[in-house]
Amino acid sequence: MSASCSLLFRKTEGATVSNDSDQAAKKRILLVDDDAEIIESMRMALEAMGYEILVARDGNQGLAMVDRERPDLVILDMMMPKRSGFLVLERLRQSQAFPMRVIMITANEGSRHKAYAEMLGVDDYIRKPFPMDRLIDSVNRLLS
Repeated sequence: MSASCSLLFRKTEGATVSNDSDQAAKKRILLVDDDAEIIESMRMALEAMGYEILVARDGNQGLAMVDRERPDLVILDMMMPKRSGFLVLERLRQSQAFPMRVIMITANEGSRHKAYAEMLGVDDYIRKPFPMDRLIDSVNRLLS
């Protein structure tokens, strides 16, 4: 893991994460982020939990994959090229007939951004850096 990636995810001392692959039973998660190291870290952790992982590198690609793949959950970065996480979330809430679960991740500390994401209907909002077990707990809760 590179230095920049290790700064993103804080290690949680003494944390344990159970590998409940029955709960994950082929649940599909779409990761939408332009940072390859962040994607790879999340992918490794979530695949270890038994989830099937799909990847999009920008907001436009993410929307296309949602339409084509119908994931159970989207983990969405706020700041991306081509289409921001806010615009993707807004489009998901307008165009999806079924309620899609969405976790937004961001390095932005502003409370206005969190309030806007909540207004758009985000299911969870996680600030970077975060312990990976924080993300896994949120994923397990939203997909249970």
